[in-house]
Amino acid sequence: MKPLRLRGHHLLCVHGFRGMGYSPAFVEKMREVVAKIRDEEQDFLIQVVAALDDACMACPHHGETTCQAAPDSNEHVLSMDQKVIRHLGIEENGVYLKSELVQRTAQKVRPDDLDYLCANCSWLPYGVCKEGIANVQRGNVAQKIEEDGRR
Repeated sequence: MKPLRLRGHHLLCVHGFRGMGYSPAFVEKMREVVAKIRDEEQDFLIQVVAALDDACMACPHHGETTCQAAPDSNEHVLSMDQKVIRHLGIEENGVYLKSELVQRTAQKVRPDDLDYLCANCSWLPYGVCKEGIANVQRGNVAQKIEEDGRR
């Protein structure tokens, strides 16, 4: 089975996702990815990339090989990917079990780390990402995807 491709920063986004996104197609794709990540009965391989991933392909801002939401968007998301990859102590393009990545996130990422790791992310001010990381630290990975208009 082919590994799920996820950007470094999406390893954190999945824990704060609340049903908001860039388009209905993107929200649906993220909902699928998040459901798999939060399913504690399911373990599978994830290839961690600093590039467009499986979720990006449903985003209206993806170009052929880069994010094109704004002139500096690709540089910004690559920076977040690389910071998260370094922070978790993993390799870019490495393939890991989902369970290992969730465990590393719980052990190595604190909610306030997102102020650095996700600096200038448009979703950070909503607070849901920090809530998601706090849930992971408490061992609550299988949280329900809320439909409250927030990510």
